[in-house]
Amino acid sequence: MLISEAAKLSGLSAKMIRRYEEMGLLSSHRQANGYRHYGQQDIDTLRFIAQARKLGFSLQDIQELTLLWSNPQRSSAQVKALAIKHIQQLEANAQELLNMATQLKQLAEQCRGDADPECAILNGLDGAQA
Repeated sequence: MLISEAAKLSGLSAKMIRRYEEMGLLSSHRQANGYRHYGQQDIDTLRFIAQARKLGFSLQDIQELTLLWSNPQRSSAQVKALAIKHIQQLEANAQELLNMATQLKQLAEQCRGDADPECAILNGLDGAQA
């Protein structure tokens, strides 16, 4: 099948499929006419990559996961360690987002929100308030 159909079946754009090929996550199969050709294994790999991206894995981690996924001699300990590292990063990111929301809520609560130009939010953003 051609890249347009592979994109449709995998839920990825043709541009992303080309990028994954450039990165070596997917082999490029060219027909005599120069068009890329994809088989079911390629679609399965693209779906695997798409799911890993939905879970927030970095492209570097996806490269490693793809290699592990395709290696029947892999150790599940390697996969678990990679997942745990990613979970820790997600939790740290979530905490950072909560901290930002808390800080912004405090600034919003201090802002009178009236016709007066004085604004605690803008003051907080420019560093006038901590």
